[in-house]
Amino acid sequence: MSFQFSDDNLKQIEFLKTRYPSLDALSLPLLWMAQYQDGFISLEAIDEISKITKLPPMEIYRVATFYTMFKLQKQEKLLVSVCKTLSCKLCGSDEILDHLKSKDVEIEYVECLGSCGTSPVMQIKDVNYENLTPQKVDDILEELL
Repeated sequence: MSFQFSDDNLKQIEFLKTRYPSLDALSLPLLWMAQYQDGFISLEAIDEISKITKLPPMEIYRVATFYTMFKLQKQEKLLVSVCKTLSCKLCGSDEILDHLKSKDVEIEYVECLGSCGTSPVMQIKDVNYENLTPQKVDDILEELL
């Protein structure tokens, strides 16, 4: 299986090359493109990004595995990220997490979703859902599933 960026993404990459000071600075944008294009980042996508940035594949892999928002495997179920930091813990993220365990979703516990003032928070497909209650979680999932 090989990976190729779509024609639209290839045009975007050529544009980005003019805006970034060096090719290795494209690593993060290209990882995002690959993930949005296929839903995850395959090893073949890492090889393609390596060719474009002229960085070793292991360097791209290290970046992709450092950040929790990059997924290296295709998600079979809806992925729900629940914040586990102090504000969310104090405001009920454990209750939200327990409630989500009864749903047909994939759950990940993440370090911070950057919304302490509106905790507890979960994220689905890059959208933060804030001030959660079990009922609000049900309403959100009913709309998305």
